[in-house]
Amino acid sequence: MTSRKLNVLVYTGTGTTAESVRQCVFSLRRLLSPNYAVIPINETVILKEPWAPTCALLVIPGGADLGYCRVLNGEGNRRVADYVRRGGAYLGLCAGGYYGSARCEFEVGNKPLEVIGSRELAFFPGTCRGGAFKGFEYQSERGARAAVLKVATGAFKEEVPQRFASYYNGGGVFVDAASVKNRKVEVLASYDEEIDVDGGDGKAAVVLCHVGDGKALLTGPHPEFAPANLYPQPDIPGYDELIRKLAEDDQKRVQFLKACLASVGLEVSQEVAALPPLSSLHLSAIDNTKVSEILCSWEDVFEKENGQELVKGEADTFHVQSDEDNLSVEELRQSLPADGGADGIVDYSAVTKTIVAHEKALPSHEVTPRFNHKLYYSNLRRFQVAEGAEDWGNILLYGDVVTSTNSLLEKNPKLISKLPTGFTFSASTQVAGRGRGTNVWLAPPGALLFSTIINHPAHLAVSRPVVFIQYIAAVAIVEAIQSLDVEYANLPVKLKWPNDIYALDPTKPPSAKQYVKIGGILSQCGYSDGAYQIVLGIGINAINPRPTTSISDLLPAGTAPPRLEALLARILTRLEAIYAQFRREGFSEDLERRYYRHWLHTGQAVSLEAEGGVKARVLGITRDWGMLRVEETDREGRGTGRIWSLQSDENSFDFWKGLVRRKE
Repeated sequence: MTSRKLNVLVYTGTGTTAESVRQCVFSLRRLLSPNYAVIPINETVILKEPWAPTCALLVIPGGADLGYCRVLNGEGNRRVADYVRRGGAYLGLCAGGYYGSARCEFEVGNKPLEVIGSRELAFFPGTCRGGAFKGFEYQSERGARAAVLKVATGAFKEEVPQRFASYYNGGGVFVDAASVKNRKVEVLASYDEEIDVDGGDGKAAVVLCHVGDGKALLTGPHPEFAPANLYPQPDIPGYDELIRKLAEDDQKRVQFLKACLASVGLEVSQEVAALPPLSSLHLSAIDNTKVSEILCSWEDVFEKENGQELVKGEADTFHVQSDEDNLSVEELRQSLPADGGADGIVDYSAVTKTIVAHEKALPSHEVTPRFNHKLYYSNLRRFQVAEGAEDWGNILLYGDVVTSTNSLLEKNPKLISKLPTGFTFSASTQVAGRGRGTNVWLAPPGALLFSTIINHPAHLAVSRPVVFIQYIAAVAIVEAIQSLDVEYANLPVKLKWPNDIYALDPTKPPSAKQYVKIGGILSQCGYSDGAYQIVLGIGINAINPRPTTSISDLLPAGTAPPRLEALLARILTRLEAIYAQFRREGFSEDLERRYYRHWLHTGQAVSLEAEGGVKARVLGITRDWGMLRVEETDREGRGTGRIWSLQSDENSFDFWKGLVRRKE
């Protein structure tokens, strides 16, 4: 079984600078969405988690490479090198370029800054020497410049500019890169001006290194830096001119960066994805009086400011207003400040989120064109009757574009502390989605995204442990999909421990049977008024055509794809019914049987990394605390009787390798 490589992992740990990470994530998301998920990670992920099977590109951005050495030398670099040699892709930007070379020589002779030494990755088999231009200062823009690059146009299949100006601040030159034989190194761009260090044969600024079956792209300058994200520096002479030059060549910069990403095997978006502005959030209910009840519950946290009612949460500020305020459709849809554009990085945490309370009527299609509230509530009523459900989903907060449904709830206890069980927050697009570890669920257009609040009484926590809620949610999702309509009954949807939804890949023949992830669950828990308040986040690839399999791909030919409104209603009603059963019975034999009916792991052979690679097989999960039970096996695969119980929060499961790895 193999996985699809949909993750672009950006290292953000020890050694990186916040600005380099910020610029890198911004540009990669604009160029690679919706084909890939661009995910920030730290050194712990590289060292401990099974990231390689799903990684399309590992990015080491700018900073100070001695920090990278300190945390990644040894095991970390071994894992990175193995990943690249086996067909992976590495992008090293500035400090990441030094780090990916066999030797780093930085500011030789300038003792306060001097760094000299060999490097373990050695994707470029020579020396990266810098700074290519004098004047570098850590944590400063004084050494920044608009460096002119001459592009080796013949190295690209795509049309690329012959020359362009790129942001530069402390990067190196790849010494003698033009002399490396057997095309293991290709020079993609050179500095088109005199540099202040000896570059040997050529002045290579960007190189592509062929490493085993993989590729490493290393740069001295910063082609990922967008001028729209540079701030004026009044105390630095010529900085305004630097920004002007970069802005003039920005289209060429983007064209070059896209070609570079394509050169390491990535599928680049034809159109640069603009960052969407946040939309208003629309609060509605199956019974309009429930909206008024929610507003009443918030009365003691309302603050009056300039005639507006605000809820200043712990992480976000919300402006609550009535749908009777006669706002225009455009005012209802947009909540970004006037100067918040799509061309630069937006600090979403600083944006006041507008909640429009619909106390008289449901939101119209004109206001929420991607979500039909009437269709949702009519399906909710229909499924409630069939399921014996009553409450979950009766109150809905919906936003066309939000940061993250889970984050906006979980990070603002002041807002949600009095919300009832079953309160649901759904969105069509998330710009800062949350996930568990590197199993970040990819949220392309056409996905179903929502979070539901569950107030689980504290006195039930011993007999009905919170950990089981992610398990019963997984059962609810699979059963809801398969009971959505007659044509859905036999869809090959399964569960992966502890919280992922998989489906049989319809593009593969039966002889090459593979499963692919189509959804995920994120359960986050707090405590309020005698109950554990759980924010249960769920994402399902429903009707999205890219980048991976969705429910619509699994359907028989001629079957209409699911409506997101109906699917949301179906999952909520099934989830309410199963949770009610869990409260009555605990994780009963019936729930256990239904869980195993859908999961992928019965009898699966695994290796326990924390136990020195001991071979074992999966038995199931414990009915008391929901831990994964595995039994040691001998050389013939027979059980020895030695049992381990593994907690989901302490272990990650690399399904494709059958490897259970302890987190630290």
